[in-house]
Amino acid sequence: MALPREYTGEDCAIARTLEIIGERWTLLIVRDAFSGVTRFSDFRDHLAIPRAVLTERLNLLTEHGILARATAASGRDEYALTTKGKELWPVVWSLLSWGTKYCIPAERCRAYRHTGCGGAIAPDGRCEACGAQPGPADLTVYPRPTSLPLTANKTDPVSRALSVPHRLLTPIERAPA
Repeated sequence: MALPREYTGEDCAIARTLEIIGERWTLLIVRDAFSGVTRFSDFRDHLAIPRAVLTERLNLLTEHGILARATAASGRDEYALTTKGKELWPVVWSLLSWGTKYCIPAERCRAYRHTGCGGAIAPDGRCEACGAQPGPADLTVYPRPTSLPLTANKTDPVSRALSVPHRLLTPIERAPA
């Protein structure tokens, strides 16, 4: 039996936030949106998430104004972070930093650099070179120096795009079909 999504007994901002972004897969979808993923199929293939779960999460994120859905020239729905969604960056960055400190050795993690000056981004979100605290649009993510066992053989468009430096919030480019 699935647990309820709501924390009805909690009158707390964290509980209300978790009702929106706290379910499994949701923050990974948000992370991928920051990386420039826009298409349903790219979220699905990169995350290996069941179609029904992805549909539910994308609907929830659009219902709450975190993602906006638009029909592209191809006729496909595409998703982009809204201003409200982009304000989740400090949460995503904090989780990335915490995970690098406690869960995965730093030498196996992607590096983030300030696009303006090339400086590395410290755990507190500040550029180590210039001292600025750049937002996600001013960051470039670099590939992992070594492959993680779970992602070493991934060949989906998102994994291929992230195998080279990629500016956050820039849509993933797809090869023509």
